[in-house]
Amino acid sequence: MRFTPSFLDEIRDRIPIADIIGRRVTFDRKKSNQSKGDFWACCPFHGEKSPSFHCENQKGRYHCFGCGVSGDHFRFLTELDGISFPEAVERLADEAGVAMPAIDPQAAAREKKKASLYDVMQLAVQFFRDQLQTADGAHARAYLRDRRLSPDVQNQFGLGYAPASRSALKEFLASKDIEREKIEACGLVVYGPEIAVSYDRFRDRIMFPILDARSRPIAFGGRALSADVPAKYLNSPETELFSKSRVLYNYAKARKAVERGGNLIVCEGYMDVIALHAAGFETAVAPLGTALTEQQVELAWRVGGEPVLCFDGDDAGLRAAFRSVDTALAHLKPGRSLRFALLPEGEDPDDLIGRAGPEAFQQVLETSRPLADMLWSRETQGGVFDTPEKRADLERTLFGVVSQIGDESVKRHYQQDMRDRLSSFFGAVEQPNARYGKQSDGQNRRGLSSKRFSVSESLMNSSLVKVGPGIPPLRETALLVTVINHPTIGLARFDELAGLKIDHPVLKQVHNALLNVFADAGETDDQPTPDAVKKGIENQGFAGELKLLDSQIRNNRVWQVLAEAAFEDALDGWLQALALHDRARNLSNELRVAERQFEQHGDEASFDRLVVLKQELEREQGTEALIEGFGLPSGRTARNF
Repeated sequence: MRFTPSFLDEIRDRIPIADIIGRRVTFDRKKSNQSKGDFWACCPFHGEKSPSFHCENQKGRYHCFGCGVSGDHFRFLTELDGISFPEAVERLADEAGVAMPAIDPQAAAREKKKASLYDVMQLAVQFFRDQLQTADGAHARAYLRDRRLSPDVQNQFGLGYAPASRSALKEFLASKDIEREKIEACGLVVYGPEIAVSYDRFRDRIMFPILDARSRPIAFGGRALSADVPAKYLNSPETELFSKSRVLYNYAKARKAVERGGNLIVCEGYMDVIALHAAGFETAVAPLGTALTEQQVELAWRVGGEPVLCFDGDDAGLRAAFRSVDTALAHLKPGRSLRFALLPEGEDPDDLIGRAGPEAFQQVLETSRPLADMLWSRETQGGVFDTPEKRADLERTLFGVVSQIGDESVKRHYQQDMRDRLSSFFGAVEQPNARYGKQSDGQNRRGLSSKRFSVSESLMNSSLVKVGPGIPPLRETALLVTVINHPTIGLARFDELAGLKIDHPVLKQVHNALLNVFADAGETDDQPTPDAVKKGIENQGFAGELKLLDSQIRNNRVWQVLAEAAFEDALDGWLQALALHDRARNLSNELRVAERQFEQHGDEASFDRLVVLKQELEREQGTEALIEGFGLPSGRTARNF
């Protein structure tokens, strides 16, 4: 039986070659890079003591540098097991869940026709590229120039222009003796029983060729240049060549770039990909106008174990990120996950790079979050878990979602991760007699208090009350970073800035350095700029600390703190944070006093005082869980104070 190339490709695409080879060899852990699908082992075809046998999921190939054998999925089985090629195909097709083709004398003819469609698509690519350079394409060239896309970048991506004519492409292809049926099969014209004369599908649009994994053109995306058209972006319809749920834009180029280093970056559209490429981020790809599909996630995993999904920082982008969590969960495996990078709200990669340069986007990538963080944030954001029932419901929801993970080892680790987060979020429960002992009446005071009210250790050690040496409290970080980015606030409110009580060692150092900068500026009567303030702090040896604090702010998307925020917004946020900071410290002092009184006396009056403080805390700040969940320590994303 002759198998079509597309049938064999589908089997190869569904089964990583390392899965097949890994059943017969033991991969060398030190030399292999599992996240990139790159594996080394001792060759199964000849005896050796050091691994020289290499296989790579991205290419679907193996090669031994010792004996020289090489091949793909099917050759591995035929050479090692001595079975025939059809037997190897049948075995792997069954494993991949791909139905074996029926004996069809017309299959070869269909494959030949499909191959000819690639030729038609290549003619269309060249037609659109030529049209971009004509007089009619001047406004298209102007648009690309305004988007900062150089002619070199345009050529790399094969960008073109579809003229406004209803038949320019159709007539061009007809002049090349291309049959009507092939033009229709490629989705280049709109036709049908009720359409007397077919017409070009793409008109007056910037044209983006969409290539398959072998760099062959299979479809187009068109960006409208006129504002009064129904669809700003238009893709080719589904054809024999093109299924949009199985394709990532720029996949072939990005896969090669990943081989040179870096992770695949999955963004939201053509222009995002091209803008990132032009800025040096050559591993960017994008789905084609739809939410990320399971097939596209699988495609991304073939390039590397932890692609970074990049979303706009608005609510729609966050919802898309959360949907991607569900898409990926069932398919997670050891060494195969996702990270999530959220852009500043209201900006796409092109906007961010145009405003702040490639370094700003690199910062977004460096503060990307693992999938587990996104799952936690989705289920806890905006929630109030002030009763046992609500906390139990959160726990049930989290473990219900985690149960979707198919791989048992990954599922087990996610379950433990969620338990750890829940424990940190709500605080550990102290056992009776652990601190106060029994009272003279035989009743344990701590036990009594646990029935009415519990002053948990997690509250007493929360970042609002007692700061530890770990991640700096977000609120205090925001107070300092706001002043660094808006020095006018620091000058106008210098006494309040100087009087800040900060316990965290990193923040304390930056606070002192910041005061030194303002003191030096006062001696010269200079009005310090944000750059001057940062330079002054860096000159005191705290460049690394500044980068840490900036990353924390951006990771939590507290954008009113940054330099680009309006002064009024920055000041309002700073005053709000300052008030909460002062109130939290006062609360800390009162709680410590009440705690000591309760320890000493154990009477109802001191106990009732703790109850009142707890109620005041819930009324003014929200629940204990929300307090502990403010910022990175609990995995929450905070926009306000």
